[in-house]
Amino acid sequence: MVAPGSVTSRLGSVFPFLLVLVDLQYEGAECGVNADVEKHLELGKKLLAAGQLADALSQFHAAVDGDPDNYIAYYRRATVFLAMGKSKAALPDLTKVIQLKMDFTAARLQRGHLLLKQGKLDEAEDDFKKVVFPVPSLLGLQRSLLDDLYLLFWFFLMKKLKSNPSENEEKEAQSQLIKSDEMQRLRSQALNAFGSGDYTAAIAFLDKILEVCVWDAELRELRAECFIKEGEPRKAISDLKAASKLKNDNTEAFYKISTLYYQLGDHELSLSEVRECLKLDQDHKRCFAHYKQVKKLNKLIESAEELIRDGRYTDATSKYESVMKTEPSIAEYTVRSKERICHCFSKDEKPVEAIRVCSEVLQMEPDNVNALKDRAEAYLIEEMYDEAIQDYETAQEHNENDQQIREGLEKAQRLLKQSQKRDYYKILGVKRNAKKQEIIKAYRKLALQWHPDNFQNEEEKKKAEKKFIDIAAAKEVLSDPEMRKKFDDGEDPLDAESQQGGGGNPFHRSWNSWQGFNPFSSGGPFRFKFHFN
Repeated sequence: MVAPGSVTSRLGSVFPFLLVLVDLQYEGAECGVNADVEKHLELGKKLLAAGQLADALSQFHAAVDGDPDNYIAYYRRATVFLAMGKSKAALPDLTKVIQLKMDFTAARLQRGHLLLKQGKLDEAEDDFKKVVFPVPSLLGLQRSLLDDLYLLFWFFLMKKLKSNPSENEEKEAQSQLIKSDEMQRLRSQALNAFGSGDYTAAIAFLDKILEVCVWDAELRELRAECFIKEGEPRKAISDLKAASKLKNDNTEAFYKISTLYYQLGDHELSLSEVRECLKLDQDHKRCFAHYKQVKKLNKLIESAEELIRDGRYTDATSKYESVMKTEPSIAEYTVRSKERICHCFSKDEKPVEAIRVCSEVLQMEPDNVNALKDRAEAYLIEEMYDEAIQDYETAQEHNENDQQIREGLEKAQRLLKQSQKRDYYKILGVKRNAKKQEIIKAYRKLALQWHPDNFQNEEEKKKAEKKFIDIAAAKEVLSDPEMRKKFDDGEDPLDAESQQGGGGNPFHRSWNSWQGFNPFSSGGPFRFKFHFN
């Protein structure tokens, strides 16, 4: 029995667990040695040294289960958790080690490091102070409550129970105390700057803090707010994503990430993030309302893109017009919708409409490569070759490795050169996107008009012969899909100079070779002579 009023009794009434420590020291008691636990610890140690972390962790789990009061088992398991990058799991184990063995300086230092990274500066400082100066903060006492007797007893207890921290441990703890104090100062400056609206300064302070307190979710969220205010949403997203992982059930972070992606025009990522919010809280009002809006817009865009893949450009245009009506307040969706409408008109061979809409896009985004390419294609249909070349060259400045741009530019240059010679479309008076029926109809009309038999005067007859040859040649090329494609690519299939391999031109014919030609035939061998009175 302990005598009432004795020193031990007095301390025991205030600090009951001191009695346990004193009794353990005086009795020389230690954790009982368990053969199975020791086996798990040894095997786990070997596996850890070999880098087999998962297997080592299993051994330390078994050791902890076998002896819940074995601080070595907890410490080694914490070491494995840290090696695996699982600091959250390591922290409770380190705390347990310190509870079981208060003089385990290495565990206290390690916990202090983790707390500092989490931005828990006061708790981290407390650990570092207890390494440097273990009186009497180790027991959470105020110095003003200690009298000389307490101090004498304390030093006696520390002398019996623990060895002093090593010189390196003391230096490390002192260094971390200085760092922690600096972080406290920077945090105060960052909060003051944010409160006064100086977001640039706040970001500068937070950058320095987060180099040390890398796992501080609240500071990352604060810096994200600063980035949003400064118009840097992608940087804000990066910080918020980190915060969503660092803080459990962080619905607010997911909601903000989703809204930022939405404002940037990335509807798919916005939908993905707002779904994460609803997984955590299906009744979250703002997330649910935002989810309905994003889902509706996403469905319209997906439907429009599917129509484009199917070549249904008119229907796709209608869908993108609906997108602009669904979300009129965010300019990004208007620009992207018009960009795709421009593409639809170009592919649907509606050059006038394509040029108009593409030009609207390029007024908002002068360097939009997609709009430049689509407008260039529309210019080609309109035979505005100089304008097409200019658009392709501008697009190439921004994306010099794009094969489509390179091929388009080469085609435009060939067509420009070709237009300075013989243009079969102009000869027949049809557009470059004319259907075969239009070509045959135009040819028949012109063939009747310019047949040499219609002219008596020799000079007029010669002029008509040349004109008729050109008309017949135009029909020959444009009614043949293969020859027309060559011509559309800037190569004249009836021009010997543009044919590879040189030699004669089998399609270059004189007037005599066209006599007996039936202008009302749709092609193929001529079956009878056609005479005009």
